[in-house]
Amino acid sequence: MNFEEWAAKPLLTEHGIAVPGSRIAHTSLEAEEAADIIGPCVVKAQVPTGKRGKAGGIKLAATSQEARSHAQAILGMEIGGYPVEKVLVEAQSPFEKEFYAAVLNDSASKAPMVLFSTSGGMDVEEAAEQDPDAMRRIAVDITKGLSLAEAKAALEGLGLGEAETAIAATLVRLYAAYRALDAELLEINPLVVTAAGDVIALDCKFTLDDAAVPRQADIAANGAPERMTALEREAAAAGLKYIELGGSVGVLANGAGLTMTTMDAITHYGGAPSNFLEIGGEAYTKAETALSILLKNPNIKSLLVNFCGAFARTDVMAAGVAEAWKALKPDIPVFFTIHGTGEEDAVALVKRELGLECFDLMDDAVRAAVDAAKGRTA
Repeated sequence: MNFEEWAAKPLLTEHGIAVPGSRIAHTSLEAEEAADIIGPCVVKAQVPTGKRGKAGGIKLAATSQEARSHAQAILGMEIGGYPVEKVLVEAQSPFEKEFYAAVLNDSASKAPMVLFSTSGGMDVEEAAEQDPDAMRRIAVDITKGLSLAEAKAALEGLGLGEAETAIAATLVRLYAAYRALDAELLEINPLVVTAAGDVIALDCKFTLDDAAVPRQADIAANGAPERMTALEREAAAAGLKYIELGGSVGVLANGAGLTMTTMDAITHYGGAPSNFLEIGGEAYTKAETALSILLKNPNIKSLLVNFCGAFARTDVMAAGVAEAWKALKPDIPVFFTIHGTGEEDAVALVKRELGLECFDLMDDAVRAAVDAAKGRTA
């Protein structure tokens, strides 16, 4: 779950990280009234995506009238596919230096990773490519946490001067917030140092682990609405986990891990998946709904069904798909690979009901589905 800046920044202040004073505004008049109170300000589009400045969604205002004019121009814009329905009117914060700081889940180290760069305010990926040494990384042992000494050691050699200790302390607080908030990502860009030596977060990007929503119900209430396609909304209403993609090979599998592995295999063999759809043991009761949603994607040219049973029986899942296939009568080729509990019965059922031979190896099924999709695309 992603959060807009107005909802993310108060979470920083709760953990001792300073942010500028601000007010939210839904109309240009509200923006003017906010600027009357705040003074010279920045008018910022509130959408759960980056590159707002490049899109014209962040503007400086010296007067309340200028803030109203900027808000009028920004409200109603579309940035990254999101309509701008509100702006944050924030006090201007003159600074001397700007940096980048973040904590995220790192798959390589299998640990939380604290990042810090002297190239704040820029596209951090580009900055890291230009100067890899400027990005400092701290893999944190979750059983011990991040100490001030460790943070200061990571900052050595960056020429931070008197600000080094204050920045290190901010990194420690940022990590503490990341843990307390069940974050997948907590990012400040830019993190600035003022002439007085104050360290202030001028922006904040926060992504909450979806699995933690029940634990963080109060925080989640301020999460940004998820942007969904019509098919994704239809699937969600039916209780299905479906993500629409741009490829031509449809995927129907049980278990999120197997589904992702199947998608990776499709890409490996030169194809592109048209969707993520994990159906599991619900295949018997929801297969027709799931298949009908898959088939509404105009890009789909072939379908790959990959079942691997443990607790869920593959013959029961296969029966659901076979019944759905006969009811909907699709005109695209379908390829099955089935393993696990009930495998022999499942393979026999597919042959009996659909007249199809299942593939012994997943790789062979994937290649066949990719080739079929390319043939139909051509």
